[in-house]
Amino acid sequence: MRLEHIGIAVRSLEDSNELFEKLLGRPHYKIEEVASEYVKTSFFKIGESKVELLEATSPDSAIAKYVAKRGEGIHHVAFEVEDIHAEMERLRSEGFTLLNEQPKRGADNKLVCFVHPKSANGVLIELCQEVREEEG
Repeated sequence: MRLEHIGIAVRSLEDSNELFEKLLGRPHYKIEEVASEYVKTSFFKIGESKVELLEATSPDSAIAKYVAKRGEGIHHVAFEVEDIHAEMERLRSEGFTLLNEQPKRGADNKLVCFVHPKSANGVLIELCQEVREEEG
């Protein structure tokens, strides 16, 4: 449906919030921890899209491993979808490798699923759908 957000892996959410507030000329609007992913996130609204900063809360998290291997930088690109289950099935039928069998709860009241970077020109793609009452 649209580019939902760009995820940026950072070492320090506090330092990066300050940097992005200066860069974008506005404050972040939310900080949220996703305990299941061992990450703390911060969101900046830019038009109809967002920038999500991600800081690891455990050395075993995917973000900690990403930063250790590649340094800070763009981690993923997220696209909003109307029906995440249907989109996952469509992508599987097109030959994409998904990192999740089923969508899971992510930050910002979303159901999420990731497409393996090897299936998408080296880019980690996130599909996200707003959580609806019946899925909550």
